[in-house]
Amino acid sequence: MADINRDDDEIELASPPRFHYGERVVARSVVRNDGTYNGHDIGALLVNKGEIGYVISINTFLQQFYIYAVDFVESGHRVGMRAKELCTLDRLPEDVLAQLGERAALLNTLGSARSQEESA
Repeated sequence: MADINRDDDEIELASPPRFHYGERVVARSVVRNDGTYNGHDIGALLVNKGEIGYVISINTFLQQFYIYAVDFVESGHRVGMRAKELCTLDRLPEDVLAQLGERAALLNTLGSARSQEESA
């Protein structure tokens, strides 16, 4: 446990969680097993950057951070992640949606059964 690092001075728990139960999120980076994911070797790829998942629970770590348990349907992995490792698909700011223009409507189908049916 000596390698646990409080890399932020911010206490996330002073604010409400950034994500909600059931919210669609995207992994902002590749996630590899750090040894805490049973059944896979250390360093094994668990989640690809850009993979879509759903927040299934919200916990805390070191009385400082929220840890979001995310179910990544495509890879079949459930992984604990920090807010800085995720991006929402369900509650994007209006200015971001405006920049996306017509493509913003496509966000509603990402990660849903409907988008998988259309691609088949």
